[in-house]
Amino acid sequence: MAYAIIKTDGKSYKVAVGDKLNVQKIELAEGESTTFDQVLACGEGESLRIGEPTIPGATVTAKVVKQFRAPKVIIFHFKRRKGFHKKKGHRQNMTQIEITGINA
Repeated sequence: MAYAIIKTDGKSYKVAVGDKLNVQKIELAEGESTTFDQVLACGEGESLRIGEPTIPGATVTAKVVKQFRAPKVIIFHFKRRKGFHKKKGHRQNMTQIEITGINA
């Protein structure tokens, strides 16, 4: 099965048609489509094409499945013997996408 390596939000993801993955929030409604044009590599086996840094003209299309928030991450700082402690929480906004096509 052919796959592609795409770059979004400063991260790289290996994707194939039908894959669902969670990325940082994309400002689109559920059901809308998006296109990723930063394709770093695509193909399979001997026909794998590697970009320098991207492959010109190659795109990956995806459909937004849902918008959600990731589980809360707790950040806790303390300094021993000083009575200092600080607790914070963070929830990242995420988008779940489904890969619908690889055009290389």
